[in-house]
Amino acid sequence: MSLLFSFFRRSTHSIDSLNEYVGRFVSWLTLVLVLVTFCIVLLRYLFDLSWVPMQESIIYLHGLVFMLGAAYTLKHDRHVRVDIVYQRCTPKVKAWIDLLGTLFLLLPVAGFILWSSWGYVMDSWDILESSRNSGGLPIIYLLKSCLLLMSGLLILQGLSIFMSKIVYLFAPGIKHG
Repeated sequence: MSLLFSFFRRSTHSIDSLNEYVGRFVSWLTLVLVLVTFCIVLLRYLFDLSWVPMQESIIYLHGLVFMLGAAYTLKHDRHVRVDIVYQRCTPKVKAWIDLLGTLFLLLPVAGFILWSSWGYVMDSWDILESSRNSGGLPIIYLLKSCLLLMSGLLILQGLSIFMSKIVYLFAPGIKHG
């Protein structure tokens, strides 16, 4: 049993490290988003210029930040939560709520997103879908692929939460977290 808890601890650390790395990398895209937006406004109002690829890049960057940052946000427990009951619970009760919520809500929903978006993404790859706008970015299929990455990273982070709560609840002598 101790081997299982040790495996859970190592796996949790690996998953958390992956999502930490992805989240920190993606956070820099917000700076790029601001700079590109600034350039668009500057070009439009000072020089009466606009480029479709620059404007579409805002949508792409915004999508990347939200989709690839979701697991990082979950890792840091920063998603919206109804805290009316949760905030008053003991740490053990919170661990049970997190464990059951992960098992019965997070993992099924993330799995459904992965399953239901698979065909959508593959269809986009089959035709190498590009922008409908003239001169737009020709890589919509890559953006749509982030649906699969998002759900995969959420599933991994959900498994990390699940394993860490199992260790916390059933192996109190083992260092967790």
